[in-house]
Amino acid sequence: MKAFYSDHFVLPLPPGHRFPMAKYAMLRDQVTQALPAATLLEAPGASDGELALVHSPAYVASIMEGSIAAAAMREIGFPWSPAMAERARRSVGATVAAVRLALTEGIAANLAGGTHHAYADKGGGFCVFNDVAVAARLAQAEWSRPGRAPFSGPSGAARRPPLRVAVIDLDVHQGNGTASIFRDDDSVFTLSLHGDRNFPFRKESSDLDVALPDGCGDADYAAALDRALDELASRFDPGLVIFLAGADPSEGDRLGRLKLSFDALEARDRRVFDWCFARRIPLAFVMAGGYGVKIEDTVRIQLNTYRIALEYWQRWQALPV
Repeated sequence: MKAFYSDHFVLPLPPGHRFPMAKYAMLRDQVTQALPAATLLEAPGASDGELALVHSPAYVASIMEGSIAAAAMREIGFPWSPAMAERARRSVGATVAAVRLALTEGIAANLAGGTHHAYADKGGGFCVFNDVAVAARLAQAEWSRPGRAPFSGPSGAARRPPLRVAVIDLDVHQGNGTASIFRDDDSVFTLSLHGDRNFPFRKESSDLDVALPDGCGDADYAAALDRALDELASRFDPGLVIFLAGADPSEGDRLGRLKLSFDALEARDRRVFDWCFARRIPLAFVMAGGYGVKIEDTVRIQLNTYRIALEYWQRWQALPV
């Protein structure tokens, strides 16, 4: 199983900043040590043209050139720097690369990503560009490109139908940017299971929103997820799933407000991977949020997501060609 990283682009954050930048390098180290069957690759950078599939060219240029207004950077939550701009580009590129591989290998991953608070023309909540949205749009464009499809006719025109994408967002915070970007796009289904009273305090409308109360525990969460996946199955038939496997519903998360145990998060991940595998739907996953009181707890949860993913990737490889 292949996963893409960009943790060597480290943002120069001020002392006391609450974003856990160190978790990405820690996760890569843990995956390398604990899961030798996983292949870790440096993330490519998304091009300006790829970013423009979702984001306004003026916004992309303002990030890359450092001309973005101070107020807009405060909304994102990071100080601008060349490393910040490059990290944002690579984080998108990692999800793009993971989606491309998932469509051929069944499962692939981004060791970061899940920047679902970024809108078409602005960022927010530690999210600069929306990696999931760009990867979905680019995958759809490449899927439909003449000569790319394996079932092309003599003319080179692809015969398979357009690629439909489901975003299963299980970060504890609603994916407001993703919901806004795909509001009028019936080829992408956005599902968000999130804390009702958590950030963002002004939510957007996903195709399916499941708002959970503070203190929601294991059994109630599992039941809500089962109902949501059943409804997704009844309303939409995806050819690709992008899964935001946030660690922040954990009971030990500083920003989460939910009370999920480690075992419940493992059951959550298995439910999503199993839902996709049973339907033979390729899945790309990203790590999204995680702000544990102990950063080691966040990394442990995320490492377990990779352990589960590797099991399902091996099932994909065992399928007859």
